[in-house]
Amino acid sequence: MSIAAPDADLGVVWDLTFDDAPVALSTAHDLVAVAGAEGTTGVLEAATGAAVGTVELPGGALHAALSPDARHLAATGPTGYALWRREDGTTTVRESGAWSSAVRWADAERFAVTSGRRTLVLDSGGQELWATEPAASTVTDLAWMRGGRRLAVAAYGAVRCHERHQAAPVRTYPYIGSHLALAVAPTDRWICSGNQDASIHIWRTRDGSELTMSGYPEKVSRLAFDDSGCWLAADGAPDVTVWDFRGKGPAGTAPRSLRCHETVTALAWRPGPDGHLATGGHDGTIALWRATAGRPETRLRPARILDGDAAVTALAWAGPQLLVSAYRDGRVRAHHLPSRTAL
Repeated sequence: MSIAAPDADLGVVWDLTFDDAPVALSTAHDLVAVAGAEGTTGVLEAATGAAVGTVELPGGALHAALSPDARHLAATGPTGYALWRREDGTTTVRESGAWSSAVRWADAERFAVTSGRRTLVLDSGGQELWATEPAASTVTDLAWMRGGRRLAVAAYGAVRCHERHQAAPVRTYPYIGSHLALAVAPTDRWICSGNQDASIHIWRTRDGSELTMSGYPEKVSRLAFDDSGCWLAADGAPDVTVWDFRGKGPAGTAPRSLRCHETVTALAWRPGPDGHLATGGHDGTIALWRATAGRPETRLRPARILDGDAAVTALAWAGPQLLVSAYRDGRVRAHHLPSRTAL
């Protein structure tokens, strides 16, 4: 890993190059984790980019997540998962042979990983606490609800919700199709899935009523709610669509459209309620948006564009003023941006 000089014109705080191609980013407290396709996950200081630790996962990495207190890191891959402890730098690797695509922390002490057709819930020491019963197919994504007391799991045909220590689901939200991404509103009012059939499916958790937004030209594989739970950003087209979930939700409404990239490869909401969104593209550009401005059916223009030399593979905010970006050629950069109310 090598570190280049910062570019003051673009507000670059640090700029470094990994020997592995980054596929995912995670931020928490004072750390940034960079997961590489070949299985190396680097842990860095968010403020400086200095190396803190390294996690090696045989068979490659697909995802990584720092615990909320930044004391642990869990990484997943095609052959299993690994757990890193900041206190002493130790790594525990579990090579289960099962496809593990997603990991999410419920709190500082518990996390969940997908493991083939099941989801495992473990403590921060790596001990299994409980597991879901097998789904109909490989679990593709998961999310915690109700402050970490309920777990939503996506697999072909349904999103299933599990209470703590209950293998069987307590609530099932059916949809015949392959779910690629799962997003739960911070208010827990809505569960949304991005799907292989180029649609977004939505359930209102209170009564199970549902809605499908179809007609996307491509599969929808990236979904994200902002901190308020009022706005959902999605890929699935050259335009990023931003749906309004205020009031009764998006039924009968049109989204705002954000076009800057021919192919969208990453998106991340800025922390806070101001509606600022960062998107990345295959062309190497990063666009910053006031994504909730205008009216439905509005096509917005970027507030600012940052140029890169390779496809953007991941974006993550380390607080409201530091945007971390990863590129296919191994570059990872941290941009310092204006105050939360400006771009």
